[in-house]
Amino acid sequence: MRKVKLTMNEEKRYEVIKKLVDTNGNKKNAALKIGCTERHINRMIAGYKRDGKSFFIHGNRGRTPAHALSKETKQTVLDLYRSKYFDTNFTHCIELLEKYEGISISVSTLNSILEKEYILSPKATRSKKRKTKLKLKHLKTQTKSKKILAELQSNIVAIEDAHSRRPRCAYFGEMLQMDASIHLWFGDTKTQLHIAVDDATGTIVGAYFDEQETLKGYYNVFHQVLTEYGIPYLFFTDNRTVFEYKQKNAPSIEEDTYTQFAYACKQLGVEIKTSSIPQAKGRVERLFQTLQSRLPVELRLAGINTLSEANAFLNSYIKEYNAKFALETNLIKSVFEKQPVLEEINLVLSVLTERKIDNGHCLKFKNKYFKTLDKNGHQVHFYKGTKAMVIEAFDGNKYCCIDESIYALEAIPSHEKISKNFDLTLSQNRTIKRKIPGMHHPWRRQEFWRFVKMQEHHWNDEVPA
Repeated sequence: MRKVKLTMNEEKRYEVIKKLVDTNGNKKNAALKIGCTERHINRMIAGYKRDGKSFFIHGNRGRTPAHALSKETKQTVLDLYRSKYFDTNFTHCIELLEKYEGISISVSTLNSILEKEYILSPKATRSKKRKTKLKLKHLKTQTKSKKILAELQSNIVAIEDAHSRRPRCAYFGEMLQMDASIHLWFGDTKTQLHIAVDDATGTIVGAYFDEQETLKGYYNVFHQVLTEYGIPYLFFTDNRTVFEYKQKNAPSIEEDTYTQFAYACKQLGVEIKTSSIPQAKGRVERLFQTLQSRLPVELRLAGINTLSEANAFLNSYIKEYNAKFALETNLIKSVFEKQPVLEEINLVLSVLTERKIDNGHCLKFKNKYFKTLDKNGHQVHFYKGTKAMVIEAFDGNKYCCIDESIYALEAIPSHEKISKNFDLTLSQNRTIKRKIPGMHHPWRRQEFWRFVKMQEHHWNDEVPA
């Protein structure tokens, strides 16, 4: 006779019915103990007399549920995670399985499949923190050792070092948190992803890949914000060089990227706030944690290996990300100011550099010589030593400001393309009119240096005469 093993509830029913039959007891009392009707008690008595103990085994025991995944599907999911979707968190993985493979499962199902093979989620480290916290709590309540209690007391954070949670900002565009993260986003080389995220809604309003954390990267993010949404009220950033430069030996003005970015913000009336504490700008830090888990997988599946391809991919991915994770912007009032015209954006996001005219009536910039042209395309000659403010616009066009006037800059080639003696063409003496912006932009040299002197790390610098 085979051994019958019952669950706790099944064992309880068996014991009650066995006793009822053996002692000819009260059926109403038995029904109250089991929680059923007298009619069902009669069924169980008949079943016990017919089949004995085995009658109380549930009929579905050992049967595979109709909605259960097949062994083949489970193996497919396991193989896909190992070969294609590795390093993804489980929530992201089930989204990719449904999107690319047509397999729809829950997170708990995926978790049970992978954990049987000792595959843990990249986010599984939180359990270690939880266990450590419980252990400390247990020690604090159980131990009377002064040494251990002193160690536990040292875990209390001082008020000046605490970073308490704060609510989101009230309005869309009130504060944009901006930062960059170096990571192996694609290919074999680590790159920097520059991001700006709205604090009120969690919407990514700008993103750009570059080889390093550079002014160019943040200018591209700023350009996306201005063209798509408008002028924000505040940028909240970290104390990296691009935003805050406090070295004793300050670099040259073109290398002082904080001054360049801050001057562009000043022209548009955007405030900049910086902090060296990552917890202060937790919105963008947590965003990078999510993107580092999801974006490399998406880039790998798209077959992307270059910066240009990655930046093009970001345009579509940001819309997909915002639709999934960001709050509805229509439900929150926007305080973005009206977008400037594209020409103004191009000129505001510029890099300003101090130069002098040489004895050849030209100036040298980035190892090239440039001549100054007026709006009619004619060269304007200045004396040697004349101070000039070189303006490199966002689109790469170059201008200079001399004596409160703006001139275009044209690079001088190392060799003439057309010979005046041997190449007879009608266009060799033709001049091209240049589109030169007006003076409504604050590019005047003295105004720029007045702004430079307002910054703490330039207080002791001498302003060039």
